[in-house]
Amino acid sequence: MTSITIGQAIPDFEIPATGDKTIHLSDYKNKLIVLYFYPKDSTPGCTLEGQAFRDASDALTALNAVVLGVSRDSLRSHENFKTKQCFNFDLLSDADEQLCTLFDVIKMKNMYGKEVRGIERSTFIIDTQRVLIKEWRKVKVKNHLEEVLEFLKTQQA
Repeated sequence: MTSITIGQAIPDFEIPATGDKTIHLSDYKNKLIVLYFYPKDSTPGCTLEGQAFRDASDALTALNAVVLGVSRDSLRSHENFKTKQCFNFDLLSDADEQLCTLFDVIKMKNMYGKEVRGIERSTFIIDTQRVLIKEWRKVKVKNHLEEVLEFLKTQQA
């Protein structure tokens, strides 16, 4: 499977999510999708990023956007993380790396002096026609939400 680039249609996918759901991309017709990939549940940066999306719920809804968070963690881990942080969006469990591969977010990273394979923090915007229209890679959590909101505002014209 090749990775998706800006301007390409995203194939419909099926992936397990919190709330005992199975998410399909086609479930979100007529919505902009903010699909963000993060390394691990309940870690400091991932918690701050999720809280920023949670706290911007009203602004995102007003911009016709829905947020979906993705990591390789288990559904059980996701449920605990979502509950503890009161996230008002679903977390998708990509244990088989189906979406991670499609969006090419698995990278070799340096952690504590060791090379490890993991998710590179990334965010993607998918339009109402299921086309990838924006991506941020190597995301820094600080000010990222503002970048996402500013881009979404440009889609309202």
